[in-house]
Amino acid sequence: MAQVKSGDTVKVNYTGKLDDGYVFDTSANRNPLKLKIGQKRVIPAFEQAIIGMEQGESKTVKIPTEEAFGQYQEELIQTVGRSVFPANLEPKIGQRLTATSVDGRSVAVTVTDISEASVMIDANHPLAGEELTFDIELIEIL
Repeated sequence: MAQVKSGDTVKVNYTGKLDDGYVFDTSANRNPLKLKIGQKRVIPAFEQAIIGMEQGESKTVKIPTEEAFGQYQEELIQTVGRSVFPANLEPKIGQRLTATSVDGRSVAVTVTDISEASVMIDANHPLAGEELTFDIELIEIL
């Protein structure tokens, strides 16, 4: 039977969980995830887990923090003046926004605190600092 190799396009069902069992993402009740191995649309360790699988095969893989979204970095938390936000935007705690870094790149941030004069934003990925466990089922090699 054929095994997945780099460059193959595949369809997988998956469930991603944290160590406490919290499901942070799943393809259940949706279409399977379709991806081309090697395009880096998902974290590399997830792709590596699929390589070598055969159609119909299932596996569970644990991805260490360093191979997932990295360690949580306190230096990625900043307090910015409310004046940097557009006048029509009223930030809310937990809201995900796109900011522009000093070098001009777009960066996803999460609003973590709000005062009358400032807004605290966190540029860490929401899953930074977490070890991830994925249950993966290879549906099809296309």
